[in-house]
Amino acid sequence: MSLTSQDIARIAHLARLELQPAESERMLTQINGFFDIVEKMRAVDTTCIEPLAHPAATIQDVVLRLRDDVADPNIDREANQRSAPAVERGLFLVPKVIE
Repeated sequence: MSLTSQDIARIAHLARLELQPAESERMLTQINGFFDIVEKMRAVDTTCIEPLAHPAATIQDVVLRLRDDVADPNIDREANQRSAPAVERGLFLVPKVIE
């Protein structure tokens, strides 16, 4: 897969970026370079290789200390919200991000 200058212009427009021609050309080169790396990775035959849960598992045994992900009805909401800067009706208040 390879992008064109028109693709970069469209992506920049969608991202509301104003790119100068030199920046657009640099982005085209960088993104196409990234796609080249992805294509090389896809070309590697990994059919007999098991996925790793952790990168260090190739050199040592790794035991992941994970707990079960279960809902706990006994959570003390008030205690958890004491350190929050703003709370209203049991909900954390956060700054408005989207206008």
